Amino acid sequence: MLIVGLVLVLNDIIIIQSKHTDGLMFEEEKQDIEQKLKAFCEQNELPFVNLEWRHIPFSGEWGIALPLFALAAAEDRSEVKVSVPQRAQELAEMLAEFIGLPQGFTRVKAVKGYLNLYFSTSDYAHRITNMVLSQGSDYGKAARLGKKTMVEYSQPNTHKSMHVGHLRNVILGGAVSNILEFAGYDVIRANYLGDIGLHVIKWLWNYEKYHKDEQPAEDRTRWMGDLYAEADQRFSDEPGFEAEVRQYFVRWDRQEPEILALWEKTRQWSLEGFYQVYELLGEQFDRIYFESEVEEAGKVVVEKLIESGMAVDGRPDEPVFINLDEILGTKDEYRVSVVLRSDGTSLYATKELPLAVMKFDEYELDTSIYVIDVRQSLHMKQIFKVLELMGYEWASQLVHLAYEVVNLPGNMTMSSRDGTVVLLDDLIREATQRALDIVQEKNPELAEDKKVVIARAVALGAIKYPMLSRDNTKIVTFDWETALDFNGQSAPYIQYAHVRAGSILKKANNELPKDVSFGKELHISEVNLIEMISKLPGEVERAARVYKPLLIATYAFELAKAFNDFYNQCPVLSAEADVQAYRLMLVAAAKQSLANSLNLLGIEAPDVM
Repeated sequence: MLIVGLVLVLNDIIIIQSKHTDGLMFEEEKQDIEQKLKAFCEQNELPFVNLEWRHIPFSGEWGIALPLFALAAAEDRSEVKVSVPQRAQELAEMLAEFIGLPQGFTRVKAVKGYLNLYFSTSDYAHRITNMVLSQGSDYGKAARLGKKTMVEYSQPNTHKSMHVGHLRNVILGGAVSNILEFAGYDVIRANYLGDIGLHVIKWLWNYEKYHKDEQPAEDRTRWMGDLYAEADQRFSDEPGFEAEVRQYFVRWDRQEPEILALWEKTRQWSLEGFYQVYELLGEQFDRIYFESEVEEAGKVVVEKLIESGMAVDGRPDEPVFINLDEILGTKDEYRVSVVLRSDGTSLYATKELPLAVMKFDEYELDTSIYVIDVRQSLHMKQIFKVLELMGYEWASQLVHLAYEVVNLPGNMTMSSRDGTVVLLDDLIREATQRALDIVQEKNPELAEDKKVVIARAVALGAIKYPMLSRDNTKIVTFDWETALDFNGQSAPYIQYAHVRAGSILKKANNELPKDVSFGKELHISEVNLIEMISKLPGEVERAARVYKPLLIATYAFELAKAFNDFYNQCPVLSAEADVQAYRLMLVAAAKQSLANSLNLLGIEAPDVM
């Protein structure tokens, strides 16, 4: 990780702080500086103040800076005849002379009130590559924080197909979960399935009337989706069908055993289909919630809201609602939240309230993240505020991670209507075929089964990366040319950099030299690559803090660019023995960093393409 500060405690009073540290790197050097700083302060009778180390912006070498303005300002101003900036510069010059050149640094300089210390490039490069190679797949991973975070994502409706419109939710939720886990959080991956409602009743009646006793096809989501599209069509166009569905709904409300049995059986078919998709995408869940679990509990919550006076019961003509703006004294900020229909049937809000309580009761969460369409922003804001007004202190720990839609070329938005939907299976099939054509062109000698495996990894990467490399609140228009571009900002470009690194190591028999020393004068592309490698831990921490996989997607691309620049300018296997040795170490560190960043995005890092 790029060194951006030190944490030193002198006499438990002088504190030098920073937001990030470099782990175990340069520990001896830190201790040496600590003692010299302590002696300097004592010798010059300086006041005890908080000082903060800062990172010197990278410009070909690495370093840290200590601003001395706080120290200058804390002195007795009656005794100091110059301005604070001038005095800070004087102190920086005095301190530079006092500490000399500490071990591990190449130069010390006083600049405009800052004491700048620059690390030895060769030492820094050596320690960074050693850190990466010793930690392997854990490089960039933070220590456990002891904080529980639930990420709720995917949330498909049973008895429907999964299409590309669902895909961004799954990919975003999975990547956020990966990043949070890597950043030290205890993550519970949750899924909340819509297993009740009119869409289910339509499907069940259509099945009973026209497909009774049929069994699902191998591709369960497609089969379920086809029957739903058929039911939806009949509901709109077939005379009498809607009335029959409404009557069937009444029987459902009466909990007729044969209807419940059919519902449970067909819901399981949906789940099996979803699991096929999740396995393909590399996703798994720790907890599955169902709408049916919380429907009745939600109605109980609504009754309590009415009793408390928070909710207004407008039944039978009007719904049950909470006028949040009136309660809070706001205007058009929260508006009115409807929590129960006038006929007593539940809404999303009815069920969201007990679901939130259930989550915190079960897991004692520190944070609960909802990956939900940006169009539900007001709804989620209302739910969070209602929970706060109900007295739940943890309401402030609820986070809506909003995302925008995925468009087809031509800006046609995905929907669940037959005719505009692109099924996930179809998208993956087409992506795989396109990737297979590229793999066959690049590596015709590979076995056919190997080509298919590689093509699938490339295809899934090509699908996932565009969803993650754009801010989640921006619309994504999926484009094949961009997604499968081996020379642009895409997963295949990053994956191919990983393959190139592996190819170099393979030609070196995957044997890394021992006792390697980096050269004193490194090529600029080597220095830039080391800088990019060092950034991974900091990027993980930053991405976890703001829930943005975009930061890792961008980092992975920049790392791949830095490696390709190094690859084109710095021969490895044909270099002299000492140069070859440290360049092999650098290649191995880059390969590992590329793999780790791709894994955080849920994208495979193949060895061949």
